[in-house]
Amino acid sequence: MLEASGELPADAAFGLEQRGFVVLPGPVPAGQMECMTDAYDAAISTASAADLRVGSTTTRVSDFVNRGAEFDELYVFPPLLDACCRVIGRPFKLSSLQARTLRAGTPTQGLHVDVRRDSPDWPLLGFILMVDDFRPENGATCFVPGSHQWLSAAEGACSELPADTEGQTPACGPAGSLLIFNGSVWHGHGANSSDEPRRSLQGAFIPREGQAATDFAARMQPGTRARLTALAHYVLAT
Repeated sequence: MLEASGELPADAAFGLEQRGFVVLPGPVPAGQMECMTDAYDAAISTASAADLRVGSTTTRVSDFVNRGAEFDELYVFPPLLDACCRVIGRPFKLSSLQARTLRAGTPTQGLHVDVRRDSPDWPLLGFILMVDDFRPENGATCFVPGSHQWLSAAEGACSELPADTEGQTPACGPAGSLLIFNGSVWHGHGANSSDEPRRSLQGAFIPREGQAATDFAARMQPGTRARLTALAHYVLAT
């Protein structure tokens, strides 16, 4: 079992506890973001139809555990695992890791929470690696600070709050930033009024006894299995 390590800076830990979300520098050095971006685009372009989901506002590709070594450090990033220990508070595992591209001209998303409190997948710790800058005008994810403490709201995980609900704060940052959030905080992406898509890698951790969205053990490719560290295998429950 992993335990809180202090890798999450004190101010970030306070923000995560009180506001429900925090943005901090991610695991990819600024000089290597171009390599990450190229790997992201290549993975999208070569994904099978079974792993590709084209919705009305976004394009998603699942299972970025098996799509290259460029993505291996993301889900074992020490501050992220420390955040998991703080929010989940018991043994956990990675549930999902996917690409999500928000298309230009996309309207504001209704606010939602990610999981019901009576679910075996609660508490959930979500994270987003900003492959592109997150700005208000390109649909940065917006949060209602402190709303993870609204017990009654978190029960309605399948419903939404209006997109214009007051008190929202956009989580902005340059490419390479990592957004970490409690899955019980109300959130949703803003409108992408820019003329460019906004790319990201998104994932979630859940309690170890929960049902992962992706069965990483079943999908594990030999090359992936060989290169991953013991810590990565533990986090993936493989």
